[in-house]
Amino acid sequence: MTADSSSSGKLTPAAAWREMIQGNGRFIAGEPRHPRQDVDRRGELIGTQFPKAALFGCSDSRLAAEIIFDMGLGDLFVIRNAGQIVSAPVIGSIEYAVAILNVPLIVVLGHDECGAVAAAIASEGPDAPSIPPHIRELIEPVTRAVVKVRERTLKESPLDAAEVGREHLRRTVAALVESSELISEAIAAGTLAIVGANYKLLEGQVVSDVTVGNAR
Repeated sequence: MTADSSSSGKLTPAAAWREMIQGNGRFIAGEPRHPRQDVDRRGELIGTQFPKAALFGCSDSRLAAEIIFDMGLGDLFVIRNAGQIVSAPVIGSIEYAVAILNVPLIVVLGHDECGAVAAAIASEGPDAPSIPPHIRELIEPVTRAVVKVRERTLKESPLDAAEVGREHLRRTVAALVESSELISEAIAAGTLAIVGANYKLLEGQVVSDVTVGNAR
């Protein structure tokens, strides 16, 4: 047991986040280990799983979580949809990871060049294109981030997509805490933390933006 572990041997939020950042560092350097992906690992996971973290991210094909963080089978409990939009099924899935799988960390992962952010910005323009109804419903939370950013900037200025993405990321983290008593209580108890981070496509780097709880 390390100094970062609890008395039960479970990873602390800080230790889990450190492992993920170390894995991302290997990915950035082009030196991934591809750990825990062999035949023996498959056998170890029959009937059980002990993921290090729950990752809620965008469905973008460039955000393959286990690759970005150089993780293996059973390491991450992953929930993804376009634009990382909070919904009842998302919250229920994350609560399952916290309450049943005992993950110490939730990572909310956004990224640059996000299609949902671009669509939300375009939908608020004077010559907004027609958007299919289900997509419009999906990006509504991102649209609220667009409105918030526009309130802080000159209305005539083009919106910065990166700033809209950060605003949406922070609002997503806040929504998870506010919508789930289970999550907020685990954070208060010190057994869980949330890290909101952005992934830079070109560099391959995950950059922390907001933290709730002790993940340091």
